[in-house]
Amino acid sequence: MTDARPRAFYLLAAFFTAYVLFLYGPMIAIFVLSFQGADGGLTFPMNGVSLTWFRKLFEGGGIVDIAAAFWRSMKLGLVVMLLTVVISVSAGLAFRRRFPGSAFLFYVAVASLIVPSIVTSLGIGLEFRLIDDLVKHLADTSGWADIQRHYTTAMGLFTSGLGAHLTWTLPFGLLIMFAVFNRFDPRYEEAARDLGATPWQTFRHVVLPIILPSVVGIGLFGFTLSWDEIARSSQAIGSVNTLPLDLQGLTTTVTTPDIYALGTVTSAVSFLVIALTLSTIRAIASRRTRHGNDSGSGLV
Repeated sequence: MTDARPRAFYLLAAFFTAYVLFLYGPMIAIFVLSFQGADGGLTFPMNGVSLTWFRKLFEGGGIVDIAAAFWRSMKLGLVVMLLTVVISVSAGLAFRRRFPGSAFLFYVAVASLIVPSIVTSLGIGLEFRLIDDLVKHLADTSGWADIQRHYTTAMGLFTSGLGAHLTWTLPFGLLIMFAVFNRFDPRYEEAARDLGATPWQTFRHVVLPIILPSVVGIGLFGFTLSWDEIARSSQAIGSVNTLPLDLQGLTTTVTTPDIYALGTVTSAVSFLVIALTLSTIRAIASRRTRHGNDSGSGLV
């Protein structure tokens, strides 16, 4: 217990410290600089402390409408989260039984993890341009005057943009559910069926409570991956931008700490979602433990 630590310990500790500083140092610097005073700039030293740049951020009147982009990303992230959870859980249940083509379908579903994001974005953008050309051609040949006058493109936040984000979030959700159901004990379901439960009742009262922490985790992945996505959105989002795309565009034009305030707000939303998710998982675990103790007391 009194032996001195080896030199390798201090070398590894120094390396780890440098790694943490490299990883979180820039983020901390942005958080601090976002609270610059009204006359502050983009670098240290700070010229006072205030919330000026957060207020100006949502006042509008700048190069982009940050508030509108914020809510667009929020709505898209919530829709992506919901679809990721529903599709992932449904696919996890479906893949518990072997069916023809299941292996091929699995590899197709997770292939987007290894395809470069920009390639996926370009492919989706090209696909919707072909759809636009087809719709316009049919309108011209069929004489649909309303479509000819009003139709512009099928690309949009909840069409091509939603599809692009799902190509990123669904593989993670599917892999999580496959891992969960690979460890799932089917005897719980057999016991429920023996007691007369229907398939829906078995899922609602037996399966879902057991997998619920993982489902909440999938929701976390779905929202945060969508919230921060840039590459897959760049060519497939349509005529409006999400918040990360506006943030990327502002890096070459903004000369005030507005951009730091925007980065702080964006990160705060991510941290808030993570905190809510962890709190929900802990509450589920506590409830499960409490119910288990109550059942044990009743048996005694």
